[in-house]
Amino acid sequence: MKKPLTLLAVALLCVSCTPVANTTTAPAASTSKPTAAAPVSLSANSGPQAPGGTVPATIGITWDLTSKDKAVEVAGKAMADFARPTVEDKQWANDLARWLTPQATADYSAVDPSNIPVSRVTGPATLSVDDANGFGVMAAVPTNAGTYTVQLLRTGRDAPWKVNRLTPPSS
Repeated sequence: MKKPLTLLAVALLCVSCTPVANTTTAPAASTSKPTAAAPVSLSANSGPQAPGGTVPATIGITWDLTSKDKAVEVAGKAMADFARPTVEDKQWANDLARWLTPQATADYSAVDPSNIPVSRVTGPATLSVDDANGFGVMAAVPTNAGTYTVQLLRTGRDAPWKVNRLTPPSS
């Protein structure tokens, strides 16, 4: 009785491994070329991104001395809190988080400060301002490990500047 059951099991196993014939028909090949539903937008310096489009205004956010001073201050203070490789991990992350965007807080929460090559800021931050963008600015902050680039963002004219990224010198 065991031999017939074994043969039946082997036969079922072989049948289950055999490819099944495909009974569906392949779709007919289309000879027409696809067409765009809308005109293709052009890149910068080649035309507008949307028909009749223009560069967006700063939506009421203008650069003034106060905005620049606050951005410089936040960039310098954030870099000073970043440049502390001897501080305990949790304290370092908590101190730095007050200057960061939510995304940057998440990104930098896993950083081990002992791996940071910079230990002090050596001069004031300088801004690279794009007058058409009142929501963001790049700051160059000199340190003992070279000049870091700090990306700052804000959500409105009266909103605080927050650091989104601290980028070390390229060399």
